[in-house]
Amino acid sequence: MKNFEGRVAVITGGASGIGLALAHRFGGVGMKVVVGDVEKASLDTAIFDLRDKGIDAHGIPCDVTSANDVQALADGAIELFGGVNIFCNNAGVGAGGLSWEASLSMWEWVIGVNLWGVIHGIRSFVPLLLGQDEAHIVNTASVAGLVSAPMMGPYNASKHAVVALSETLHHEFALTGASVGVSVLCPGWVRTKIATSERNRPDHLAAEPSSVDSVSGEIASSVIAGMIESGMQPNAVADKVLQAVTDRQFWVLTHDEDDMWMRAVNSKVESLLSRDNPVMNLLG
Repeated sequence: MKNFEGRVAVITGGASGIGLALAHRFGGVGMKVVVGDVEKASLDTAIFDLRDKGIDAHGIPCDVTSANDVQALADGAIELFGGVNIFCNNAGVGAGGLSWEASLSMWEWVIGVNLWGVIHGIRSFVPLLLGQDEAHIVNTASVAGLVSAPMMGPYNASKHAVVALSETLHHEFALTGASVGVSVLCPGWVRTKIATSERNRPDHLAAEPSSVDSVSGEIASSVIAGMIESGMQPNAVADKVLQAVTDRQFWVLTHDEDDMWMRAVNSKVESLLSRDNPVMNLLG
């Protein structure tokens, strides 16, 4: 995609972190922006900040676990601007713990946001993108969609699925001759609020205070939070996404080859090709 001025970008989970950085980056090249987010207060603040930068931005409350909400986001974008050129399936949550100890409610919550949110986005927005002369979809996965670290079972499973769906879309667009580009964003540690995702966990899927998954999950979350704090800035990720959209680049791997996650990706590829058992050494 080469022309951005006056075009329309829609971003889920766009009120903070990578999503907000994407909204600012696309708006900065002249795009109109529609932000969907489940946090109404943060959404209002984000839209105020975007407009303060001169960006034509609108916010629509959206819980991506709801197909109706995502469809309403799509309908709202059409009502506002008449079309969508870039759609970012970006909303995501994180939770951890031992896979066999994680509660069913944790699995349902993480899969509901990270995977079903993407599925709903594909179903509601791809038909709109197909009607444009230039269009692109960006699915936010994670490096955890390429390698599987311990204590992250629900998150790993959801992000591997997003990578698989993104590859499938890429092949389907090629098969049908569609002019829609696909990128899958696989960042490592980025300074976002994903470590505090519990703030948006719905009451009907809340963990019991004494449950096993809340204990092991707290341990995993505390470790992850420390790593996130030292991570890449979201605006640097947004720069890489814009470049990927411009170049119609599928893989968006944000970190350098000497980053621990990229070493883990290379190690996985090597073990796969040699049929060796997986080894997870994030420090080596």
